[in-house]
Amino acid sequence: MDDLNTTAEKIRTMDIRGAGRIAVAASAALRDYAMSLKSLPLSEFNIKLEEAAKTLVDTRPTAVSLPNAVALTKRHNATNVYDAIDEISKNAEKFITNAGEALEKIGMIGAQRIHDGDVIMTHCNSHAALSIIKTAFDQGKDISVIATESRPRRQGLITIRELNDHGIPTTLIVDSAVRLTMKEVDLVVVGADSISVNGALINKIGTSQLAMAAQEARRNVIVAAETYKFSPRTLLGEMVEIEDRSSDEVIDAEILRELPNVKVKNPAFDVTPAEYIDLIITEVGAFPPSMAFTVIKDYLGLELAV
Repeated sequence: MDDLNTTAEKIRTMDIRGAGRIAVAASAALRDYAMSLKSLPLSEFNIKLEEAAKTLVDTRPTAVSLPNAVALTKRHNATNVYDAIDEISKNAEKFITNAGEALEKIGMIGAQRIHDGDVIMTHCNSHAALSIIKTAFDQGKDISVIATESRPRRQGLITIRELNDHGIPTTLIVDSAVRLTMKEVDLVVVGADSISVNGALINKIGTSQLAMAAQEARRNVIVAAETYKFSPRTLLGEMVEIEDRSSDEVIDAEILRELPNVKVKNPAFDVTPAEYIDLIITEVGAFPPSMAFTVIKDYLGLELAV
């Protein structure tokens, strides 16, 4: 359990960040933990497995990739512990392999939406979104990127380093410059932490700002998202919880103690309505937001909703 708790803490503190990376880390941690329980009877094994799954899922409430990865990894129909561990190990290997392959497929599908000469705006640090941009560049398209700083964690600095190392011309802007800069942009490409059944996007705080500015400027917004980032539980009317993080990410705790009449809100995500999104690029194809239910039904299974 120590290794699993270590992974959970790294996810909670964002040492492991990004919805895809969180999902892969959780799947691997749950597999490894299950393998350590082979001496238990099946009933106790299942109890311990559920406790471990809850420990992982509770670390980040918004990124649906995490509970989806855990649910897909832990499910088994075995009648003994050894078969259960075997099923769980196979589930994890399949999930991890598919997650890696999904990025390449998303890149190939999404790159078709990028034209020679395009200026692309992106937000935060999304492997899926960057896969589209890098693939288009590798195809020889003359593109450039405008990346937001993405306060307060400044994940945009990770993005500009990745783009720089790939040789892609990139401009960094502060988040509040999005609307001013949108007139220079041809296309917005962002990632996803969760996508609800109505096609709404839950992503890094500030994403809705990009989408609204793009709508005003008549620029298309495409979302890059593996299918496991769709939220089955929204089928039952459950709302995706928006994570509030520590004020320490925004202002030094010592300064805040000197300001007794000030409080800090630090929501990590916001919701972009489906009508601001033109297309969602997944590893199984490009879909309008209105087809979110089909993606959940066909590629995740409705049993994950209960």
